[in-house]
Amino acid sequence: MVAVWNPLDYVAQRWTPSPRTLRRAALSAVVMTVVIIVTGGAVRLTGSGLGCDTWPKCTDDSLFATPEQGLHGAIEFGNRMLTYVLSAAVGWAIVAARSVEPRRRGLTRLAWSMFWVVVLNAVMGGVTVHTELNPWTVAVHFLLANALLTVAVVVWQRTREGDAPPRPRVPRPVRKLAWALVAATALLVAVGTTVTGSGKHAGDSSEVPRMPWNWVDAAHVHAATAWLVCALAVAMWLVLRVVDAPDDTRARARDLLVVLLAQGAVGYVQYFTDVPEFLVGLHMLGSALTWVAVLRLALSLRERPVSEPEIPASKDPADPALSTA
Repeated sequence: MVAVWNPLDYVAQRWTPSPRTLRRAALSAVVMTVVIIVTGGAVRLTGSGLGCDTWPKCTDDSLFATPEQGLHGAIEFGNRMLTYVLSAAVGWAIVAARSVEPRRRGLTRLAWSMFWVVVLNAVMGGVTVHTELNPWTVAVHFLLANALLTVAVVVWQRTREGDAPPRPRVPRPVRKLAWALVAATALLVAVGTTVTGSGKHAGDSSEVPRMPWNWVDAAHVHAATAWLVCALAVAMWLVLRVVDAPDDTRARARDLLVVLLAQGAVGYVQYFTDVPEFLVGLHMLGSALTWVAVLRLALSLRERPVSEPEIPASKDPADPALSTA
């Protein structure tokens, strides 16, 4: 009898997910991370950042939001509850990665890293509340959410691949350009937090301190960085056509341009319309989708061939597929 060392081993002995189930589990983590980024923005944009005035409880005396806290308390508490949904999605991805056959230790470790980022960001959320929405802690909280999104996208991509060493699909200079695009986009996201941290929508109706510079100047730097990202994205699209890159890679470059066009339009409209809450929230969604598109493009420039069959072997001796004629 095989010893069972932990619950994951127990599940793995009794359930083997199909490749499609594994991919769906990883995708659920990506989707829920995007959702939590957008709902976290909604908390700030509705002035509900201190709707629950402590952490991990909502008040000193209650784990849940109370009627006295009103709508702001309900919004903040609702966003905290979504963290459990996110954790469930990450947990599903971990269990699926551990249970797949043959066992993929590297994928399992990568999936577990999502869990630790969730834990770290939950603690950072508590720090943000206890510092009464200090803009620097708010920025770190947002960047950690994007770190989780990064790992989730990588896990999702790895579920579509094998475990062989990666093989390049395009020449080395093209890959360098792609990573320059990734770095520029990461800078764009980081600079975006300085616009938020110095501008409106501090997250609460009280006097919340802001970053020590003019938000208009920060917005101009953010826009310049966005133009750099757009230039690199256009260059990638053109270069991929010149080197006759695979169709799926060129499609991802095209998708990135579409997302950037929409995101840029929303960004400029919100700037010239005095940053209304709805457009800021839409811009946050666009930020997450842009980061996903950039990562998927970069990851599509290499491949890891799948050496194992797509359908896992049956464990049931009565399975007709195992019988001989």
